[in-house]
Amino acid sequence: MTTLSRIRIGSAPDSWGVWFPDDPRQVDWRRFLDEVAASGYEWIELGPYGYLPTDPVQLAEETGSRGLKVSAGTVFAGLHRGPKVWESTWEHVSSVAALAQASGAGHLVLIPSFWRDDKTGAVLEDRELSAEQWRTLAAGTERLAREVRERYGLRTVVHPHADTHVDTEEHVTRLLDATDPDLVSLCLDTGHYAYCGGDSVRLIETYGERIGYLHLKQVDPAVLAQVHAEDLPFGPAVGRGVMCEPPAGVPALEPVLQAAQSLDVDLFAIVEQDMYPCEPDRPQPIARRTREFLRSCGA
Repeated sequence: MTTLSRIRIGSAPDSWGVWFPDDPRQVDWRRFLDEVAASGYEWIELGPYGYLPTDPVQLAEETGSRGLKVSAGTVFAGLHRGPKVWESTWEHVSSVAALAQASGAGHLVLIPSFWRDDKTGAVLEDRELSAEQWRTLAAGTERLAREVRERYGLRTVVHPHADTHVDTEEHVTRLLDATDPDLVSLCLDTGHYAYCGGDSVRLIETYGERIGYLHLKQVDPAVLAQVHAEDLPFGPAVGRGVMCEPPAGVPALEPVLQAAQSLDVDLFAIVEQDMYPCEPDRPQPIARRTREFLRSCGA
């Protein structure tokens, strides 16, 4: 077994069923921190802004006392909508980036906004962007990445995501080809990419220099087939169990991790098993088993 010396494993509030800053169906943030540390993880993400303490001093005390460190913050943004959304977008981005920077993180994960509501399935806009919207998205992504780097010292990594405009291999490569490699890198989420028909190993082998961060998750092929057949929105698909515990689904994670190791750069690989909503006692046993499985892969 190859030791994956360049891969730093972590987890995130998402693996505890956390999608929102405040929701009665989600576990308390203190319990999340206790359980993620007890499950063998050293690194975490901030999750939805406001779920974990937003006071940097308090957050540092709470994470440090549990031996945890922060790898990234996360934002959603509809940059294809152009200048009209910049100010409101930047207000949120700057809050998350400032907290991430204060926490010692080096990355900002940027997720495109949904084209349909992930809860209700209501269609919010066209599924496909026009050529002009693609140009606007590329320019806006570069601008955001530049501002985040100059003001907060963070590297922006774009996260392809189901039910957004950056999802399939075609869309992912289109965005990469349209943006400056010095500014825009990719957060490759293995589960979302498989959900949308992509091959993670091939993407790493083809666009290796653009891979800046990893999210590790798997999809259940049988459930995914149902999801596509019924054109289910992402939220209900998760509720049906489309994201499953490794190593039960696809893609196989060991080849992905081996391909990432071969890039010979340090990469975070953050476990995210979408489970919103879930029973509060469900996440920790899965998190423990997943950590053990990743150790068996050399990570």
